[in-house]
Parts: sequence; structure tokens; C-alpha cells
Amino acid sequence: MFLEPNFRGQRSGWIEVVCGSMFSGKTEELIRRLKRAKIANQKVQIFKPATDTRYDVTNVVSHDENSILSVPVKKSRDIIKEAVGYNVVGIDEAQFFDMELVKVAQHLALKGIRVIIAGLDMDYKGVPFGPIPHLLAVAEYITKVHAICPHCGSLANHSYRLSSESSQVVLGEKDKYEPRCRICNKMGNILDFSDK
Repeated sequence: MFLEPNFRGQRSGWIEVVCGSMFSGKTEELIRRLKRAKIANQKVQIFKPATDTRYDVTNVVSHDENSILSVPVKKSRDIIKEAVGYNVVGIDEAQFFDMELVKVAQHLALKGIRVIIAGLDMDYKGVPFGPIPHLLAVAEYITKVHAICPHCGSLANHSYRLSSESSQVVLGEKDKYEPRCRICNKMGNILDFSDK
């Protein structure tokens, strides 16, 4: 479990990244950390991409239906002006943002803000996804969470796409994706005779 560093003497902000496959609890962990910051009387704001309307237009909602009010933004640069006056900034579904999110997160951290980012580290093909790999490189704290493979019970770190759509970004839930371990993910690709 992630425990916040001691805030005394902290001269700058920092970046935390929570990553993993779909259904691994990334958003749940993000919400948990933001709620703890609120308990500590810190000013908290959370952002999500405006394109992510799966559960709600303005709320960030986990698969377990925990939610927190957020500010939907179209591009990562918009976060800078919306984050003024906050001690802690959360960013959900970071893989859907543009690559400038890396600079935005670093800018906020240099302003003394704690930046907590959640997102998929790989797309359905197992390829590093969007700005997440770069955020992992510059983050002070990284947490990789795992789902459970429904086929074998092992830890799952892949988001296997059940539908035949080939676009990198396809919004969906359990109707389109399931978590899989490395072996079951590869076996699914072999059994499907496709090169996902």
C-alpha cells in the first residue's frame, strides 16, 4: 500500500503514477489517495479527458462505482490554468491525453503540487500507451497494480480486447475488454488467429 511521504521539509511537489491493465484498480487507488489528501485538509482537484464519458461526463468513476467530481479537459495544457490554488492534482485515464501531459505534470510538480496520475501503461496490443511511459520515467513514485486473469487466476497485466475493432482507442468496459496474464493473453491471440 502506498503511504504518502512526510510533507515536512518538502521543497517541491512530485509526481506519482498508478498504472496497470484494465480492471486492476488504478482509478480506485487514485480516488483513495485523493480522499486521504482531503482528510489532511489539502486542496484537491482531479482532471479527466473530456473524451472519457463511459460512466459519467464530469465524475471520475471506478469499476467499483466509487466516484469523485472532476474537471473534464480537452488537452493537457488546460490543466495548468485549472490547477491554480490546489495542493494536490489528480489525473485519471492519462493514456488518453496528448504527450504534453509529461511537461504539464513536471510544471505542476515544480510549482510544489503533488501530482497523482492514473492510466493504462499498455494498449490492447501490449504496446506502451500514450504519455504513460514518459511519465513513469520522470515520476518520483510508481505503483503498478494488477487485475486477476479470469482464465487461470494469475496476476493480469494485459488488457485483452474481446471485440474485433482495431483502433488503438476504443472506449469500453467488460463488454469489450478483460484482464489477462501474459500467457493467457498470448494464447488468446494465437487462438483468435490474429496479431493483436
